[in-house]
Parts: sequence; C-alpha cells; structure tokens
Amino acid sequence: MRVVMSAGHGKLVRGAEGPPPWGLDEVDEARQVVTETAAQLREMGVETTTYWDDVSTSQNENLERIVDFHNARTRDLDISVHFNAYEVTSKPMGTEVLYVSSTGMEIADEVVDAMCVASGLPNRGPKKRTDLYFLNNTEEPAILIEVCFVDSSYDAQVYKEKFGLICAAIAMSISGEDVHPPVPEPAPGGALFMTSGRCSHFGGPDDTGVSPSEGLAFISDVMQTPHLFLPYQPTGTTGLARRLNPDVSYVACRWDYSKTPKDMLREGERALVRSKKSGYEILAYPADWGPHEDTGRVADLSPALAEALKLDTDDEVDVIYPAP
Repeated sequence: MRVVMSAGHGKLVRGAEGPPPWGLDEVDEARQVVTETAAQLREMGVETTTYWDDVSTSQNENLERIVDFHNARTRDLDISVHFNAYEVTSKPMGTEVLYVSSTGMEIADEVVDAMCVASGLPNRGPKKRTDLYFLNNTEEPAILIEVCFVDSSYDAQVYKEKFGLICAAIAMSISGEDVHPPVPEPAPGGALFMTSGRCSHFGGPDDTGVSPSEGLAFISDVMQTPHLFLPYQPTGTTGLARRLNPDVSYVACRWDYSKTPKDMLREGERALVRSKKSGYEILAYPADWGPHEDTGRVADLSPALAEALKLDTDDEVDVIYPAP
C-alpha cells in the first residue's frame, strides 16, 4: 500500500488556534501528527510520503499546492490531517473523519473508530462532505482527519496525553494490521481502586435529584478544586453538588478512603472511566463518594462524561484509580 499524507493549511496560511495557554495550534499539531503517523506506517511496511506547505500566501494557493502534490504521486490513499474548532469550552468535543467517496467512507469509519478507542474522545463518526477542495480534487480515495478541537480544553489535554496512541491508531487502521491500538501498561504499583458495574449521572444546576444545599463528601470549598465548578453558585442553591460544572468530566464512586484518602482524591489525579458498551475510555476527576449501595450502581458520572462515553443510565462501566 502507498499513502500520501499532508498537514492542513500552511506556514503562512494558518488554521485554527485555541486560546493560550492550553489551546492547540492546528498547523503545528497537524505536522506533528503527520510526522509520527508516517513513521509508524513505514515501520508497518506502508510506503508513506508526507508534505506540508511553507510557501503559499493565500488559501486558494495553499489548497491547490497540497492537492497538486498528492496528485503528482503514485499512491492508493490520500490523507489530510486537520484539527477542528468551534468555541472555547471545557466540554469533550471529539474526533471525526471526513470523506466523499464510498471507498473513503469505509476507511474513514475504521480510522475514526480506532482513534476514539485509543484516545477516549467522543466519536463524531465518519462524515460525508461534498464541499471540501481536498476531497473533491484528489484523484485517489481520500480522507480528511479532524483529530480533535483546538478550543476544547478537554480535547487538548487528552490529545497531549494520548498523542502516541492516536497516531498509532491512525497507522494501524490504515495498514490493516489492527484497528485497535495498544493499551498503556498500568501505573507502577497497580490501581488503588477498581470497580465495575452500572452507572448513572449527577451534579450541576439541573440535577434535581440532589437537594439545593447538598454538599460533596471530600470537597468543602470551591477553591480546593476550582476546575470542577461553575464560576457562580446557581440561583436558589447553596450546595456544591449543584455547582459542579456539568461540562467537566468527573466521577463519584464508593472510594475506599483507607487506600485513596480524601486529600489524594482532591489533588488532581484522575480516574479512567471505560464504557463496556462502546469501549471508549475517558479520564475523569474524582468529585464525590457514591452512589448509595441501595441503587445497585457503582458510579455516578458528570452529564458530559456520560454523553461522551455514549452511556445511558444503568449501562455498565469500569472505573480505575489512578488512571493507568
């Protein structure tokens, strides 16, 4: 198999950019992904040519130059690497792969599934686009990868932590060796807490299942873990449970305080939450103790975490703390 892979936009024709200090730069990161993925493809025996544009000064020139490079090579597949943008958020936004042809659709489906299993980012799926110059003008089957959102702090953090696995997932799905990337080894010493079973969701201004004054088991003040909370106390409430930011990934379990003391849970180490239904994995901050044993559930997730993992109430999850 022969692949030509290019990074979107160019040195002088910049793409999307997230806010400092955590936001991603589309041009810089796309080049990193192209470089690493191409290296892994070559190790798998796939003839891979890479390209990015350092000279174009307009969008039209940039698009034409990239497509001309692809069409001048003998290959079986064209890949363009991009990063998405929408609005500044802490919510998980996810990965999608765009295509225009039926062959491109099959490849896009495999690639996006592999990337999301590897990263735990939401799977936005393969999407047919008939309005993109790259897809319409390359002469071989083509896909355009949108790795994640540059302006989602959640996406940016996951991307940085899972960069190698994301690139491996792309390479494996293209090469056909394996559509499932390797799972990282557990942290030294193993997990301190593990549980498996049914889940639900909790927290935030709209959670009427908790009282307006309900607090949290091991967090007594917003400033202990400001990343978990809304910048304001919702009207008509006084408790921290209703002030939790529903767009942040957090989890409550029946932690064993003798193994995971309260101060440890507060200090920022995250848990890995895995959906047994989809296989997706996302890192989440411990936020509370619960749910009660009488519910028959083992974990309560933030609304955004449940949505990103494509979980409904009483679906099953694994929770590992600290995350491997």
